[in-house]
Amino acid sequence: MAFDDDLIPAPRQVRRVPPDRGGFPLDDRTALRALPGTESTAHWLRGTVGAATGLPLPEGTGEDGIVLRLDTHLDPEAYRVTVERHGVRIDGGGPAGVFWGAQTFRQLLGPAAFRRAPVEPGRAWSVPMVAIEDAPRFAWRGLMLDVARHFMPKDGVLRYLDLLAAHKLNVLHLHLTDDQGWRIEIKRYPKLTETGSWRARTKFGHRASPLWDERPHGGHYTQDDIREIVAYAARLHISVVPEIDIPGHSQAAIAAYPFLGNTDVVDTAALTVWDTWGVNPNVLAPTEDVLRFYEGVFEEVLDLFPADPAQAANGAPGAPSNAPRASRTPFSGFVHIGGDECVKDQWRRSPAARARLRELGLADEDELQSWFIRHFDRWLADRGRRLIGWDEILEGGLAPGAAVSSWRGYAGGITAARAGHDVVMCPEQQVYLDHRQDGGPDEPMPIGYVRTLQDVYRFEPVPPQLTEEEARHVLGAQANVWTEVMENQARVDYQTFPRLAAFAEVAWSRLPAPEERDMADFERRMGAHYRRLDALGVDYRPPAGPLPWQRRPAPEGMTGGLGRPIEGSPPNV
Repeated sequence: MAFDDDLIPAPRQVRRVPPDRGGFPLDDRTALRALPGTESTAHWLRGTVGAATGLPLPEGTGEDGIVLRLDTHLDPEAYRVTVERHGVRIDGGGPAGVFWGAQTFRQLLGPAAFRRAPVEPGRAWSVPMVAIEDAPRFAWRGLMLDVARHFMPKDGVLRYLDLLAAHKLNVLHLHLTDDQGWRIEIKRYPKLTETGSWRARTKFGHRASPLWDERPHGGHYTQDDIREIVAYAARLHISVVPEIDIPGHSQAAIAAYPFLGNTDVVDTAALTVWDTWGVNPNVLAPTEDVLRFYEGVFEEVLDLFPADPAQAANGAPGAPSNAPRASRTPFSGFVHIGGDECVKDQWRRSPAARARLRELGLADEDELQSWFIRHFDRWLADRGRRLIGWDEILEGGLAPGAAVSSWRGYAGGITAARAGHDVVMCPEQQVYLDHRQDGGPDEPMPIGYVRTLQDVYRFEPVPPQLTEEEARHVLGAQANVWTEVMENQARVDYQTFPRLAAFAEVAWSRLPAPEERDMADFERRMGAHYRRLDALGVDYRPPAGPLPWQRRPAPEGMTGGLGRPIEGSPPNV
């Protein structure tokens, strides 16, 4: 069986290599030769393809077998896979390009190559005779994973890194703090996790639901957990971008350290980690003490998320001394500071905040938030880092070096790009994967608009309003997975897949205009990709609809489930 025409994401060019029949066989004697700069990919191939096939892939010295090498004529993430009678060559413009080529090679072997051990002992393996040339359209190809609302244990995050790599996605935006939980250990402020990582109960469904899960919910990553995640990601050529929310979405931090809140208008000592969803009114106070506190937080965050993650990868706990070196990932210097949904009512009522506003010579509370963001933009820039935040950071004036995650639609990204700021497009109406996939009654916890696989496949990250020069500021795109109603890994899988496969093709491949994209061909290729997801153990939503155990019927006396469905087509804002 040939697997060269069911690749996802679709490569730029695939051609058959004469004699165009049969394939290159893999057996116990097939050697794997890693030329300088490709050792990490060789290590990965032995641990994945070698494990799935049961083949040892011994060290090679010649041109026969599988050969990995760098080709400086290619762009850093570009690759070329050539399968001929004497062997397989995987060339990349940089270490990342070689790695993405190896991911394509794995797909060429078929779904069984995605398992952790052979399921057909003695099977004959072969690779179709093809030449593939490929390179990504966008540099930033990301997934935002919200581990604050529902905690995902470390092993689940590592698993998602594997899933991102399998789809040639290269950014994991890790949403670590929010009103409902603080998920990262900060040694100088231990109460952030002792108090802030646990809530007494959890709202079940949308915030308007009358139901509660009365079990305490929580958890956090130790600093060694974070180092392991960052190091593992670096070996997969994935940047991990941490998000520490300021100045809104901060009740978990205020519950741990009440002085962080607006103590002159709220009894912050009575606050607990929030147990429901929505936009929270309790925000950070605009004081020097709060700035110093978060500078201390960010000092530890920068140490855990180094600008050169190769430093972390090569010193990861448990890493063997001969483990291959990781290469620098392109967005590892970014730090996300949130900046969204900061309700300013407490600042308006607070005499201390009003005095601060006058002291700084600011016109209003929007400028006060801008002052907050600009402080940390300068602080991060002085340490060689870049700030990125949700598009609300545009309000009151944007810090010069800041980048924008455009979530409320395209408008924020358009404004930012026209002002010369870099942008990651992740509009809620298009690529929020917590939105429901179908309007049927069996869909679990219906949230937001119906966003089908086809809808995501027709997402276009670059708005037509931008000029060619402005469009260069679109770093790429990101799908966001908010987990208010995703209580475990199976629910995260269901909401994320298969739509993440469609998103990955949008972010990687040079597709036609949305209305001209060949959805029938994509669905045909998904037929093979579902089998890959099966082999990887992904609890995706089947094309025919949720399986019986994936459904969540409405409780007696309620209609429409416990979610917040929005009818109609989402606005293109």
